[in-house]
Amino acid sequence: MPNFDAIASATVQKASHLEPAFVHPTQDKIAEQKLAGRKKRPNILVFLMDDVGWGDFGCYGGGVAVGAPTPNFDKIARNGLQLTSCYSEPSCSPSRATLLTGRVPNRHGLHRPPMYGEAGGLQGETTVAQLLSEGGYVTQAVGKWHVGENIASQPQNVGFDDFYGFLSVSDMYSEWRDPHYFPEIVYSDARTEWVKNMPFNRCFVHAKRGQAATNVEEVTIPILSLLDEKWCQYSETFITGMAKKDQPWLLYHCTRGAHFDNYPHEKFLGKSPARHPYKDTMLEMDEIIGRLVETLRATGQLEDTLIFISSDNGPHMETWPDSAFTPFRCAKGSTWEGGVRVPGLMMWPGTIEPDQKSDGIFDFNDIMPTALGLAGESARLPTDRYIDGIDQTSFLLAPGGASNRKFHYYWLQENFSALRCGEYKMVLTATSDDDAGSAGPGGFTGTLERYAYAKLYNLWLDPKEQHNYMTRKLAYVDVFQHGIRHHLGTFKKYPPKKVLGQKAS
Repeated sequence: MPNFDAIASATVQKASHLEPAFVHPTQDKIAEQKLAGRKKRPNILVFLMDDVGWGDFGCYGGGVAVGAPTPNFDKIARNGLQLTSCYSEPSCSPSRATLLTGRVPNRHGLHRPPMYGEAGGLQGETTVAQLLSEGGYVTQAVGKWHVGENIASQPQNVGFDDFYGFLSVSDMYSEWRDPHYFPEIVYSDARTEWVKNMPFNRCFVHAKRGQAATNVEEVTIPILSLLDEKWCQYSETFITGMAKKDQPWLLYHCTRGAHFDNYPHEKFLGKSPARHPYKDTMLEMDEIIGRLVETLRATGQLEDTLIFISSDNGPHMETWPDSAFTPFRCAKGSTWEGGVRVPGLMMWPGTIEPDQKSDGIFDFNDIMPTALGLAGESARLPTDRYIDGIDQTSFLLAPGGASNRKFHYYWLQENFSALRCGEYKMVLTATSDDDAGSAGPGGFTGTLERYAYAKLYNLWLDPKEQHNYMTRKLAYVDVFQHGIRHHLGTFKKYPPKKVLGQKAS
C-alpha cells in the first residue's frame, strides 16, 4: 500500500551523502526476521527490457487487450509484488546508469544515450555489480549495455565477471541496413562504408573481467532477430551452472526487445493477436522470462532468488506503431509520467508475499542500496559521493509494506524537471508533448518548456497530467519547495557531472 501520509511525514537522513528516507520500525523488524531466517544470501536477477510500456503486461491492463498476451509476466505479478509507481529515467542510458549506480543522471553524468560510438560512459562510477562482487557475489551481464563503449565503461571493467551482449542499442545495428528506413544508405556503397567506419562496434561481444572484449558475430538484421534467443540460452546456462556453486549471484539480463526496429524471432513472427512485430516481440519477451523462471525452479534456486522485472523507460512514440502502451501523458524522452513510469514486478517465493500491489514510490536508483541491504553488504555503499537510492528492503519484504521513499526527482538531461510526493507531482520544466517539435539529442522530439509558475497534478485523479491543481492546493507548496531545495542543495557539496563527448580510455 502507498503511504497516504507521506506528504505529512518526516524522513531521517542517516548521513550527509545519503538520501533522507522514511523509517518504518514494524516493517523493518519483519524484514530483518525474514532475512535472519535464511541460510544463504539471495541471488538477484534483474530482467530489464527496452522501451516496454507500463500498460503492456496483462497485469497492468494490457496483455490480450492490446494484442499480446503476457501469461508469464502476469503469473509473476500474482506471485509477488506489483509496483504501480516504479520510476526509470526518461531514456535508456540514464536509466541503466541510475540502476547500476544508485545515482540520478546529473550525478553519474549520462544525461542521454551515447550514439554511434560517442565518447563517454560509466567510467569513474561505482556499480552494484562491483560492490556485490567485492562481497562474494558472482556477477553476470547479458544483453544490451549502452552505458558507454569506451573500454573503462564496459561491463567487465565495472564489476561484472562476464558479459555476453552488445555495447550499444538495437537500431544502430539495423536502421542503416534496412532499405525501408535508410534506402539512401543501403543503396549507396559510399554511404554504407561511411557508416561502417563510425567508431561503434557492429558486433555483439563476449568479455571476461579485466580482459578485452572479443567479437562474437556482426549484428546484421537476421542476427538481430536471434539475439534475445541467444542471450536467453546464455543466461539459462549461467543459472544452471550456478546451482552447483555456493556463491550467490547477480544476473543483469537486458533484452534487445522491444526497442525499435523489431525483428522478432521467426517462431514468434505473426503469432501475436495483433500480427505486428512489436507485439510479436512481446510474446518473445514473455516466453524468455518464463524460461528463466523455469530454469530457476528446475535447478532449485527459485526460492533463493529475488527477481526484478522492468523497462528502461516509457514507449518511444515517435516510432509508432513499433512502440509500447502507456495510459499516462507523453512518452520516452520526457518527464511526463508516460516517459518515466514503467512496469515493476518483484518476485521472491517464500519471502515476498504473493498477490500484492502497491503505489509506493520505487526508483531505479533504489536497486543498488536495496541489493546491498539484502546481501548484508550495506557497509560497502560508497561514502565519497551522494547516493540518491534508498534501501527498500522492508518495503519489499513486509506484507503490505510502505515505501521508504518520500520524493521522486525527475531530471530531463541537465534540467531539474519535477518532484513527486504522495499522489502529487509539481512540474517546473518539461517537454512539450507535440511530436512535431524539433528533434533533440538522442532522437527525441518536443521543445523544452519552462513554466513561470509551477504546475501541480494529482496523479491519482489525473494520471494524464491535464489539470493544474496548484491554485486549490497551495498548502502543499512548502513541502515541495523544501524537497526541491534539499535535492538541488546536495549538488553544492557533490557537484554534477557530464561525461558524454568527454574522452575516456
